[in-house]
Amino acid sequence: MTRRGLGRATLARQLLLERSTLGAVAAIEALGGMQAQEPRPPFIGLWSRLRGFEPAQLRDGLRSGAVLRAPLMRGTLHLVSSADFRLLRVACQPALDHATRVLRDRAAGVELDAVCALARTALEEHSRTSAQMRELMAAGFPGSDARALAYLARMHVPVAMVPSEDEWGFPRDPALALAPAGPGDASVLVRRYLTAFGPASVADAQAWSGVRGLGPAFEALGDELICLRDEAGRELFDLPDAPRPPQDAPAPARLLPEFDSLVLGHADRGRIIAPEHRALLITKNLRIPATFLVDGEVAGTWSVTRRARTATLELGPFGRLAAGTRVELEREAEGLLAVIEPGRAGEVRFTPR
Repeated sequence: MTRRGLGRATLARQLLLERSTLGAVAAIEALGGMQAQEPRPPFIGLWSRLRGFEPAQLRDGLRSGAVLRAPLMRGTLHLVSSADFRLLRVACQPALDHATRVLRDRAAGVELDAVCALARTALEEHSRTSAQMRELMAAGFPGSDARALAYLARMHVPVAMVPSEDEWGFPRDPALALAPAGPGDASVLVRRYLTAFGPASVADAQAWSGVRGLGPAFEALGDELICLRDEAGRELFDLPDAPRPPQDAPAPARLLPEFDSLVLGHADRGRIIAPEHRALLITKNLRIPATFLVDGEVAGTWSVTRRARTATLELGPFGRLAAGTRVELEREAEGLLAVIEPGRAGEVRFTPR
């Protein structure tokens, strides 16, 4: 498959070739979950992918429990359906284990089982904020690093954040609650990944999930998968009936939020990011900036500046844009501002890098 062909296949699965009529919960499942380190980006990501999306649709899913915000892939917070949480939580545990390596020796001398047992018992009583979890650990393990132990518990006990009436679904320090998790199955993880991001390699799946050693899980799927090759001859896997549109399929301009999974979904991101633009998406603090797509590729970044009564969305293209493309991007940006900044007058600007 050509680079453009791979890009079109991924865009189709990420609902970016045309806006979908799916509901918010079904869309989150189709996307393989949505990165949600911050509450606001998933709302933007769904607006860019769904026809007629309103933020209330996602808020309703969060408040009903149909959608959960929890530590999962790469040890980071994601939005997933409650059904997918049961399928994926235990399979993602190796990624969560790896995330705790940042603690180094801060939890030395404390038994992990004891930390998890204390956390689980407390959460069975009622939900707890992160601050309350730290207080719990300080009381249960005097002299230990309570912050480190609270983080350890969060990575090893299946928890989800409790939503609120906040505008974007979560307060500054959301409470944690136990969430039901089913048995782990790495093959299910691979299948969900290919549905949302294929065709892809084993290395791609590992980069997305944070789970290493997924080769046997690919092998276990056997005849359920087909094998393809990219232009460099690398082996890629896919589901037989998954969409693989022609490489010249139209790809409309779209605005993506910070940390969008399209940008984070592969070890080799060449299908949607040109080599000369990769460095422009790496910030000093390792944030992934909000980007926009032109003809199926990341073509620039964007940001919003807010004042009391106005909101300005600035688009910073990597190169020159055709007049028609600028009009299309302006239309997208104006529509997005109306949704995410409803109380402010919106303005769109193009700023050279």
